[in-house]
Amino acid sequence: MSAQIIECVPNFSEGRDENTINAIAAAVKTVAEVTLLDVDPGKDTNRTVFTFAGPPAAVVEAAFKAIGVAAQLIDMTTHTGAHPRMGATDVCPLIPIAGISLAEVSEYANELARRVSAAYNIPTYMYEASAKNPERRNLANIRSGEYEGLKEKLSDPNWKPDYGEAIFNAKSGATVIGARDFLIAYNVNLNTDSVKKANSVAFDVREKGRVKKINGVDVLDAEGNPVRIPGKLKDVKAIGWFIPEYGFSQISMNLTNPQETSIHDAFMAIDEAARERGLKVTGSELVGMVPKQVMVDAGKYFQKLQNGNTALPERDLIRIAVRSLGLEELGPFDPEHKIIEYSIEKSKEKLIDLSLEDFTNRISYDTPTPGGGSAAAYIGAVGSALGAMVANLSQSKKGLEKSRSYFMARAEVLQSLKQSLLHLVDADTDAYNEIITAIRMPKETDAEKKVRGRAITNATKTAIETPLATMKVASDALPGIIDLLQHGNPSSFSDAAVGLLCVETAINGAYFNVKINLKDVKDAEYSATILAQATEVMRKLADTKTEIQDKINRFFDL
Repeated sequence: MSAQIIECVPNFSEGRDENTINAIAAAVKTVAEVTLLDVDPGKDTNRTVFTFAGPPAAVVEAAFKAIGVAAQLIDMTTHTGAHPRMGATDVCPLIPIAGISLAEVSEYANELARRVSAAYNIPTYMYEASAKNPERRNLANIRSGEYEGLKEKLSDPNWKPDYGEAIFNAKSGATVIGARDFLIAYNVNLNTDSVKKANSVAFDVREKGRVKKINGVDVLDAEGNPVRIPGKLKDVKAIGWFIPEYGFSQISMNLTNPQETSIHDAFMAIDEAARERGLKVTGSELVGMVPKQVMVDAGKYFQKLQNGNTALPERDLIRIAVRSLGLEELGPFDPEHKIIEYSIEKSKEKLIDLSLEDFTNRISYDTPTPGGGSAAAYIGAVGSALGAMVANLSQSKKGLEKSRSYFMARAEVLQSLKQSLLHLVDADTDAYNEIITAIRMPKETDAEKKVRGRAITNATKTAIETPLATMKVASDALPGIIDLLQHGNPSSFSDAAVGLLCVETAINGAYFNVKINLKDVKDAEYSATILAQATEVMRKLADTKTEIQDKINRFFDL
């Protein structure tokens, strides 16, 4: 189970007044679960780009508050700037980072748009994956005419806002909200100072390629448009340029759909195109931040090229990616600042960052957290790690070489489950702390009591669903470790056995936490649904428990 994380990159039409920019930042920071990653003001554009990330509902809340402050402090009737714009909050994209689909993020974008239009009387348009019709998918189409043409635009029935009234808000203008894929700004370095040569490589790889020429003359189609030779990579925009600061040229790219074309795909395509032209790639540069999976996938790719082990811990795979892509040619590459998930995690204390001794001591204190739920998740992570260890050891065992791909696949799955269970160590403690926070909310008025009651109910459900997730993730580790008992390296049989016992303990321990928290829920239908899911996991454990014990007893002649 991956934590759901989305990113929000709103563009506000203010890049000069520090007080306004700081007020917007303060609004974002009021939402505890959200991490403000970057604030990038531009004086000439009179525009500031914010970047923040966190759980979806929290990010929506932070965006809503930030847009409210912008509506209050930014006056579009006096705004001037070099960048196209149509409102105080010009555009506000939501972007999936981890554990959530683009379609799910689009639902959150619509929720944000409804709230913004209703609370602030701002006409709101949906774009990209959230567009209500094809004409509004492209931001440039919606923004055409900019703020100065907005009043007339709103009088056109074809440009009725997706949310809110078609009434011109002179002070705030209009806002565009939507869900889009993550865009990666990525540059690859070449051993040349020639922009012409760099562009020739860029044209080889970018999706739109180059214009076809015969004897130096553009070839035109029947309608008089230039005929293009497409490049190698889909969803890639690229151009060559010279960087005086570095003393060499780069291929500057935007990867607009990293699932279609990854950074390692782009790197290798440019390397091939450069070699064909007598050039050499010397390294590369990531501009801004990237999701963790982008780097993990790159590490696995380069390991596969070397016929190496892809079932390594994620930080090891990231280090391999950094070396293979030459990401430190221009300076240190710090994963804690360049990878979104790590940057978020760095902003708060995490149990899994403690030493084993400190974590154990923390459990022993006279405080309710960390408690049994976190301990169960950690024990499950240890069990999955032992399974991954056995699978990795089995890859190189003499006599088992033909099964290398089988063992590597098992190890990759168990590494992933281990990582999910490590996340649940902190998630379980966070869930309990949410209940305490909700209980401490004000309850003087009927309205406060209602809000407090809803918060307690939601927090309690989170405290139930988190150990339930631990049960399910730990249960997913069972089949792989059981197989390793039978087919893995016999010398590691005891390690696999301990791993199975850890996973079994994790499932049982998490089950106790589900049960004890269910008693505080009055929703009978919800309780029945949760209990049915937990019972099913326990049934599967019971079905395998005899098999596990028999295998262990036979091996150790017990």
